[in-house]
Amino acid sequence: ALVCFVFLLHVRSALVAIITLPVGILMAFLAMHLLGIGSNIMSLGGIAIAIGAMIDAAIVMIENAHKHLERLKPGQSRSEAIVDAAVEVGPALFFSLLVITVSFLPIFTLEAQEGRMFKPLAWTKSLAMAAAALLSVTLVPALMLLFVRGRILPERRNPVNRLLIWLYRPAIRLVLQARLLTVAFALAILAATAWPASRIGTEFMPTLDEGTLFYMPTTLPGLSVTKTAELLQTQGKIIRSFPEVASVYGKGGRAGTATDPAPLEMFETVINLKPKALWRPGMNVDGLIAELDRALQFPGVSNAWTMPIKARTDMLATGIRTPVGIKLLGRDLGELETLARQVEAAVRGVPGTTSAFAERVTGGSFLDIVPDRTRLAQYGVLIEDLQQAVSSALGGEAVTTTVEGRERYTVNVRYPRDLRSDPRAIASDVLVSTMRGSMLPLGQLAEVKVNQGPTTIRTENAQLAVYVFVDYRDRDLGSYVADARRAVQEKVKFPPGSYAIWSGQFEFLERAEARLQIVVPATLLLILVLLYLNFRRMTETLIVMLSLPFSLVGGFWFVWWMGFNMSVAVAVGFIALAGVAAETGVVMLIYLDQALKERQRRCETEGRALDRSDLRAAIVEGAVERVRPKMMTVTAIMAGLLPILWSTGTGSEVMQRIAVPMIGGMVSSTLLTLLVIPALYGLVKGWDLQPAPAAIREAHA
Repeated sequence: ALVCFVFLLHVRSALVAIITLPVGILMAFLAMHLLGIGSNIMSLGGIAIAIGAMIDAAIVMIENAHKHLERLKPGQSRSEAIVDAAVEVGPALFFSLLVITVSFLPIFTLEAQEGRMFKPLAWTKSLAMAAAALLSVTLVPALMLLFVRGRILPERRNPVNRLLIWLYRPAIRLVLQARLLTVAFALAILAATAWPASRIGTEFMPTLDEGTLFYMPTTLPGLSVTKTAELLQTQGKIIRSFPEVASVYGKGGRAGTATDPAPLEMFETVINLKPKALWRPGMNVDGLIAELDRALQFPGVSNAWTMPIKARTDMLATGIRTPVGIKLLGRDLGELETLARQVEAAVRGVPGTTSAFAERVTGGSFLDIVPDRTRLAQYGVLIEDLQQAVSSALGGEAVTTTVEGRERYTVNVRYPRDLRSDPRAIASDVLVSTMRGSMLPLGQLAEVKVNQGPTTIRTENAQLAVYVFVDYRDRDLGSYVADARRAVQEKVKFPPGSYAIWSGQFEFLERAEARLQIVVPATLLLILVLLYLNFRRMTETLIVMLSLPFSLVGGFWFVWWMGFNMSVAVAVGFIALAGVAAETGVVMLIYLDQALKERQRRCETEGRALDRSDLRAAIVEGAVERVRPKMMTVTAIMAGLLPILWSTGTGSEVMQRIAVPMIGGMVSSTLLTLLVIPALYGLVKGWDLQPAPAAIREAHA
């Protein structure tokens, strides 16, 4: 509404946009309800990034109606002028909004974690744009008939428009005098974009600030329960000493459930943080993790830092709890453990590595109680009786339940720790009853010994597997894995039948990249077909398609300047940018074609053929006289994206990375639309035209 008022100085016209936008959003919400899509950060974010583009069609139609009403002659019908204005730009606007909708098709093909995250956004944005396309040819013309009335201020009476025309007219004339130089300069800028693009790292997804840290250190096997509790308490005291920490909860080993197969040497500590307003000045999450990591350096302990929800999701999807994991697969556990230690040593030397830990799968100590069947038969003891005695003495047996108020506790009876922590004590002090009622030491009926064996046995793809967990900092995921792979290839020799799979977040990144490399070109081809159906000519279609790579220029520069890595979220932003850039190109070509057709009719009236001077005059008229709707659409889109860029809080990390390439791309796409497309249009359309006669050239000069 503010855009309409500033550029048109007509309050009633702003009502068209004010009414159209909420109706389109309500239609999107209705479709969400019918499709069973819930309201969450990502689904609402799809509507947020679509708001600016949703009212583009309404803005262009309103501006075109104003232009027709400005030129309205006495006696002509106002309604016919508004209808003519809608018919003039309506079909092209409908196709341009359809292109924006189609451009999001690659997001629907994403799989697994990235698919579950971004498909709600793709659905809502596509539904919102589809609703906007439908309203642009139905509700908007009807609202214009109702509200676009009264005194229409001429465009040149508006100081904002006068300023735009004053700045743009000399620029477009200069461009038309040096068309080839303009195109060459644009290509040079496009080539220069390779510099920031090569310096942008890659990652799967930006780290979401959950407001809680998850500290997951790992020690060597064989740690006792007592030492585990002592280490947990020491780590908790150190963590709690930081002023940003609200509370600390640690766990060693696994819970009493088969769904938590964590060994005793794996710790999990949840660190609840205070609100950021209470943090030390200048402190952020990365800085806090770095300080905590330096304070928690213990011999034999390998640290890993993540977020609770992210850690659970990654572990359920890949089994890897760190950002990067290396899965070593083979046929022999001992061979795999040796290989894993070599990989661990190789990865530790890669710049950026903060911790690397290879699973020790063969260093576990197990108490084996092997019944002597001859002795059991001699004393008349059943194996079941022996096992029951061992189970009761070492594991304990529930004998009763104590009730304390509304709380109930099971009373478990077993041997004291001193009698069950030493194999010799177990052999001599655990007694087994015989059929005659006498009690015999366990050592007389069975062999009690401690054996070494695998602490865990993993299988994957029908092969044994050993994991190497790697954490890194101050680097992007793609370049780090590339260096780590190179280090492993140079320093580790894999025996026959063994190989490595790089997993964790990198596995998600590879899967998303592979899918997008197939789907994005197919989507561009579909956009090409839609544009051709609209223009019915390949020249205009290719001119609009050329706007897509130029729109990437600002996107890459802005992403690099913000310090963001290329991720699935940034890729979604570039995909959304492609549709919006195509729309701005379509709007420019609408007006250039209209001005050229008007010039052709004038030439036919004068009884002469169209020449290059007429073409230049038509381009100046179509570009300069219609700079207002182009700037209105760009301003509306930018107004919808800037609040996302400045947003904070949960989910803002993802939404910012979607908005940044769109904002940067809109800047470069606008310059392309205003300068490069007219130059290309002049080159293409003027190829077969005759030069203007000298007298006409002097007159134009």
